[in-house]
This record gives sequence, structure tokens and C-alpha cells, in this order.
Amino acid sequence: MLILWIVCHNFRKFAQNNRISKMSRVTIKDKTFETSISEAEILESVKRVADKLNHDMEGKNPLFIAVLNGSFMYAADLMKFIKIPCEISFVKLASYEGTTSSGKIKEVIGLNEDIHGRHVVILEDIVDTGTTMKRMLETLGTREPASLHISSLLVKPGKLQVPLNIEYAAMEIPNDFIVGYGLDYDQLGRNLRDIYTLVKE
Repeated sequence: MLILWIVCHNFRKFAQNNRISKMSRVTIKDKTFETSISEAEILESVKRVADKLNHDMEGKNPLFIAVLNGSFMYAADLMKFIKIPCEISFVKLASYEGTTSSGKIKEVIGLNEDIHGRHVVILEDIVDTGTTMKRMLETLGTREPASLHISSLLVKPGKLQVPLNIEYAAMEIPNDFIVGYGLDYDQLGRNLRDIYTLVKE
């Protein structure tokens, strides 16, 4: 009887998880989003970026700087695949309102570490216009690091307005608005494991 209960219990859990993983649409406030990139695809791309970083940064003890809030999932998963000695710190910049970029960038939490002579890798969730990243590079460049590198989970090549050398990009996507895996719509949806694209009505 106990064995039968365990089997039934585990089956219910499996069915629930399977339904969650196959959920194709979510509604956040007044918007509907549809699954576009699965968690498995994301992690595969993150591991590929980590492998390249492990090779390129070997012996350099890089300092990873994660840009909050959006990059927290990307940074966490990336660090699990990093095998070389390294450090990580965090900064917070505000540049988004609703589904579009406000164009206004405000540094909320600054960097306290001394990056003089350090190899620095900036971790972003997404680069679209590139304005935020340009500001980051300018700000960090005044502190005389040995090198500055960009690693972004997502890049929107069609929206870039400034030239950027994004050496460690996990994926390129169209100009759609997305949520999930750290990205939000008015602070909601960051907890979703997959990435969802706004459904055009």
C-alpha cells in the first residue's frame, strides 16, 4: 500500500511538472506572453559561453560584474559552469520602464571593488540599444582595468544604436519584448524558468 502511494504521489508530481514545463502562454498584468526559448536551450547556451570564458580567462582571475536586477539568473547559472578562479560583484542600473527603454540611465548601486589592473567581465541579461552598456564601459574604463569584456545572455542586433564588442553573447533574438529568466515586465515575470515573448495582438 505504501509503495502504491509513493508511485501515485511521484506520478502526480511528474504530471504537474510536465504541465508547467509545457505551458505555452502566461499573462502578466495586461500582457500575454508565449514561450520562445526553453530553460534547456538557455542553459546549453550559458554553458557554451562559460566554456569560452574558462578558456580565454584562464590564469587571469577575472572579476565578473553582474548588472542587477535582470542578470541575476544568468550570472548564477554562468558561475556554476565557471571552473577557473574568479570573483563576482554586483551593480544596479535603471533604464527600463514598462516594455520600452526610457533612455534614462541612473546608477543605483555602485561598484566598491578596486578594478585597477583587473580583467573585468560585465554580465548583462540583454543588450538592445547598447546605451546602458556604453555607460557601463565608460564608467568602468575610468578605473583603469586591465581589460573590459561584455557577456550578455541576449542581444538584439536589430536595435543596437552604438558599436559594441560583445565577445560572450549567449543568444541573439529579434526586436520583441520578452520576460522570464530574470527579465521582467514592470518587475513581474523574473521568476519564470523559460523566456517568453510578447504576443502581438
